[in-house]
Amino acid sequence: MTAIAFNRRNLLVASGSVLALGTCGLLLPARAQGVAPTASMPGGSNNYQKGAPTVERIGKGGFLMTGTVRRAGDGAPLSGQRVQIWAHTTEGREEDQRSHGATLTDKNGVFRLEMPQIIPIFGQPHGHLAYDSGDFKTVFLRPVMRSAKETSLEAHFILQPV
Repeated sequence: MTAIAFNRRNLLVASGSVLALGTCGLLLPARAQGVAPTASMPGGSNNYQKGAPTVERIGKGGFLMTGTVRRAGDGAPLSGQRVQIWAHTTEGREEDQRSHGATLTDKNGVFRLEMPQIIPIFGQPHGHLAYDSGDFKTVFLRPVMRSAKETSLEAHFILQPV
């Protein structure tokens, strides 16, 4: 077994190391450094229908829309937040009421809603999502898929209080 000699020099070196690590943040607990809010995307509000019903699934399903909702600043997950989703799909156009539905986030701020397969309109397969509950600023998203063959799409909201 190796014996460690505790003398003044070793104590000063060890103390200096702890002090240096502490001042550069390596000994501090991880903290959010100010998570910025999500900005609304151009075209995100196209064909938005205020008050779309909360549903278990849009149409016959087959495509999965998922994501998260967090609070700006500290990044904390937000439960019970309403996210509206709509798209141009194999069962309807994005302006059709039957192509709209809303879901709520779970305790971890996660949402998921099954809907019909998204298909291209104006050359791009894309979805529309809106946070519009009123506790935070409204945000519209319009994520574009890389391919119309994809069977899922995810989007993430970071919300700023009103």
